[in-house]
Formats: sequence, structure tokens, C-alpha cells
Amino acid sequence: MHPRDPAELSAGREQLVSYSRRMLDDGLAIGSAGNMSVRLGGGSVLITPSGVPYLAMRPEQVCEIGPDGTPISVPAAVSTETPMHLAIYAATSAGAVVHTHSPEVIALSAVLDELPAIHYAITGLGGPVRVAPYTRFGSDGLASAAVLALRSRQAAILRNHGAVCYGRTLPEAYERALLLEWLARTYRLARALGEPRILTDAQLAEVTAETRRIHYGEPPPGQRETST
Repeated sequence: MHPRDPAELSAGREQLVSYSRRMLDDGLAIGSAGNMSVRLGGGSVLITPSGVPYLAMRPEQVCEIGPDGTPISVPAAVSTETPMHLAIYAATSAGAVVHTHSPEVIALSAVLDELPAIHYAITGLGGPVRVAPYTRFGSDGLASAAVLALRSRQAAILRNHGAVCYGRTLPEAYERALLLEWLARTYRLARALGEPRILTDAQLAEVTAETRRIHYGEPPPGQRETST
């Protein structure tokens, strides 16, 4: 790991607390359910603590660990889903991971093996979202199942549990969690009306190509962040 940046540490802790509270407001979790993390430039990971209600969480309670889980600054019990977060960082270029217990996603996970392409916005998650087999929370098995379900995707659903999304930044990962919950709800509503018409792989590929061509959803060139 590289030397730690105190300003980055402070900003990361503040951001995790802010988005944790937003997760309550947006209905993606209740109480202290779910968790989120960010990977710092030096290689360490900041992750929300276990069992601390989001409304009561303070920045100084956010835990810092090494990429292998070694404690660096752990003022509270580290999240039980730390193995899953670290496995995702090891397998991807993620800069942040968001794990939710959102109701539409959980309901879908109990009856389907995949969230199909009900809307072209699903290309923002890499395509149809897989449902990983049920495995106990906090286990290495869940970490492995999540990583497998995330192959070529930025979101995965965990059966009878919740969802996990990642992105380059915490805002990006969080927006993907919101999008996933919206897609799950949209699919449920469509199923209530009849048999949904699902977009084909070719149609999704056309959307992806056009999105890249026009830089859809990206800030103007002068404001784009450089990926690392």
C-alpha cells in the first residue's frame, strides 16, 4: 500500500456516512442493514461498521482495513460483509461498493434467477442482472457467489438477501443501486399487467454502442474525470 492521505481519509468517512443515511431515505435499507465501502488511493478500504444504525453513525466509526482485511483503524466492529467487499475489489477495478437490502430486489430474488432487460437502462449495469444462489451472510461463499454473478456486470442480486453494486466512485455505485431497484420495480409492475416484452441482446448492444458514441450520461469533455 501507498502512504495514506489524511484529507482523503476524512472525505471518505464523511461520504460513507452521508450515503448511508441517504440509503435509508431512498428505501434501500432499514436500520443498520446493508453496508458500503470505498477504496482509497493508497490501497486501503474504508467500510461502514457493523450494527451501527445509520442515523447514529459518525465518521470516526467508519473502519479502515487493508486489502487483505488487516485492521488499520477499527474503532467499531467491521462490517460482517467485509469478505464480499474485499473479494469484489480483488476481482474488479471498483472504487466503491454498495450493498443494499432493497425490497423490490429482494422480492425478485425469491422468484427469479435473473432480472431481464425490461428497459434499456439496464445496459448501465452491464446487462441482465444475475441472481446469485443463496449463501449465508458474511461468508466466504457469499463473497465468491457475488463475484461470479458480477462477471461482466456492475450489479448482482443476492437471493433472499439484497443486492451489491460497484462503481469507480461511491456516487456511481450508489446510483447503480438506485437504478437496480427501479428496474426491479418496473419489471414487477410489467408482470402484474401481463407478459413483459424483453429487449434482445442485439437491441441492448445497439444501445451500448450509441451510448458510447455520444458519451450519453457523461459530463462535458472538460469536466470528465480521468479513470485510474
